[in-house]
Amino acid sequence: MADDALFEFLHMEIVALVYKEQATREDIDKERVTCVSTLDAMGFRVGQGMIERFTKDCPTFKDDLDLMKFLCKDFWSTIFKKQIDNLRTNHQGTYVLQDNKFALLTQFSSGKQYLEEAPKYLAFSCGLIRGALSNLGLESVVTAEVSLMPSCKFMPNLKSLIN
Repeated sequence: MADDALFEFLHMEIVALVYKEQATREDIDKERVTCVSTLDAMGFRVGQGMIERFTKDCPTFKDDLDLMKFLCKDFWSTIFKKQIDNLRTNHQGTYVLQDNKFALLTQFSSGKQYLEEAPKYLAFSCGLIRGALSNLGLESVVTAEVSLMPSCKFMPNLKSLIN
């Protein structure tokens, strides 16, 4: 349990540091995009490295759905100590990964009180998913949505890099 708290605290401090460095800029919208991009890039690199380590002894995945199941069960469990609560797909490359109690949002109050602050705490995780998928041969765009904290949905839209 101590490891979880340390990871959550480190994540909060990284977000605060990235936003503090950009606080001197005048254009607030440009600042937010820059901060989210920075956090996403950090998550991307971490996701690439972690998935490489986790899949070194795994057999190859037969399709995108099999890969997403691995991501939702094994990968997510290793990082956040729980599986994704729900995985949905339209079978055309769009997936919805729902976590009803996302670890990096649980330190905030439940409900809609801090809803406008949520995107900056999800950017790293979006990058984490995108990096993992990239290292497994899938280019993706990952977005996140929060309607009621601490529940969130991650929506990777996949494009295969391997023909």
